[in-house]
Amino acid sequence: MLLYNTLGRQKEEFIPVRPGKVNMYVCGITAYDYCHIGHARSALVFDVLVRHLRHRGLDVFFVRNFTDVDDKIINRANKEGRAWREVAQTYIDAFHEDMDRLHVLRADAEPRATEYIAEIEALCAKLIAEGKAYAAPSGDVYFRVRSYAPYGKLSGRGLDELLSGARVAPGEEKEDPLDFALWKAAKPGEPSWESPWGQGRPGWHIECSAMSAPYLPLDIHGGGQDLIFPHHENEIAQSEAACRCELARYWVHNGFVQVNAEKMSKSLGNFKTIRDILESYLPETLRFFLLGKHYRSPIDFTPEGMDEAEKAQHRVYASMLEAEKALARSTWKKSPLPQQLLQEWAALPQAFEASLDDDLNTAQALGQIFSQVRIVNRLLEEKSLRSSEGARGLLEEFLERSRNWEAQLGLFGREPAAFLADLRAMRGKRKNLDLHAVESLLHERQDARSRKDFARSDALRDRLLALGVTVRDTPEGQTWDLE
Repeated sequence: MLLYNTLGRQKEEFIPVRPGKVNMYVCGITAYDYCHIGHARSALVFDVLVRHLRHRGLDVFFVRNFTDVDDKIINRANKEGRAWREVAQTYIDAFHEDMDRLHVLRADAEPRATEYIAEIEALCAKLIAEGKAYAAPSGDVYFRVRSYAPYGKLSGRGLDELLSGARVAPGEEKEDPLDFALWKAAKPGEPSWESPWGQGRPGWHIECSAMSAPYLPLDIHGGGQDLIFPHHENEIAQSEAACRCELARYWVHNGFVQVNAEKMSKSLGNFKTIRDILESYLPETLRFFLLGKHYRSPIDFTPEGMDEAEKAQHRVYASMLEAEKALARSTWKKSPLPQQLLQEWAALPQAFEASLDDDLNTAQALGQIFSQVRIVNRLLEEKSLRSSEGARGLLEEFLERSRNWEAQLGLFGREPAAFLADLRAMRGKRKNLDLHAVESLLHERQDARSRKDFARSDALRDRLLALGVTVRDTPEGQTWDLE
């Protein structure tokens, strides 16, 4: 398996530090607000990575932390007149609710920064004792960036480049503009803990160093591209300076999400929370959309893109449903399937696995699924093929393969009829369509057909079509869907 390693700026063969075992740490949310679509993408990327590694037989221990004390949490608590712990807990609970809806597996460990205060203080003290950090008179503790020679190796930024944009703010006690805070002296009204340097609280970067320390050396450390600098760069510096070891062998970062080709921000009014999106689309549709591009590429969130994802999902689930129906009703003849079709069919599972082995290329893996759907639809539609004994075997295998897609991608694991019903309901909601009225028209049309009143039946079909409802007559009766 190949993974793109930000540290080496290339795809590298994935070789665990300990044979058969993988320790993976991913930076989680700062718990001060509902999760947005960028959080969803990062969570899904690493969810699929965990699933695929486990599918390959590796024993994965997955750690995802929560930052539960931070300026943003404190500011929100003050604004709302609530305790900061209550604010953090509210949005940790909301995170779990959102991720459960998106079918994201729970992490094996979910440490919180406030559970590691003693470890953070010990790490700061060790760095001070070794001359890698220093305490200022105010009680702030800073890391000496120049004490760690490889600083910048992850982001590729040199010290001269960083120095040109660095400034020391009034009141700061840094020895060097490049130095960053490990511990912050307490301000009035803020949460704080006793330390050798006075009351204070941890800086952001040191939290992850303390929370990841029990699992060193890490095989994989991940997060969004926005974390490469300064967060992950600083995390490497302080962790490796303290442990004199490698923090992580592979650094994996997912690309950004834009909304209608613009950076997502509250000021632009295009800020999309997961909950906003799930008012209009099914959770699996959002999951499908976000896995539809390679994880390192930027992705542009648009309603049109979501609609296309929905249609693509519909094709797969509709084929699964038709395969189930065919298996339930058909009689089979001992006629062979074309050899070329059989060869193509046999090669597709291996191509699916190869796509995920090649730097977790979910977009390409989905393409292999749709190649299988095309073959299945051909089997269902061509008279010369659909009654073949060989077709039965392929249809059974198609449904069996869908269970593997669910295991590795978290997609196509639902009962097809139930999913398609939910999809119709969601489309009806977006169109403000009364589905009870639609069902009534469908019953009326079915009654007209049974009475051979085809003029009435056609008129009702036209009324339904005007509502965006397509009707198809089959040997089992009429079926319908929303465009």
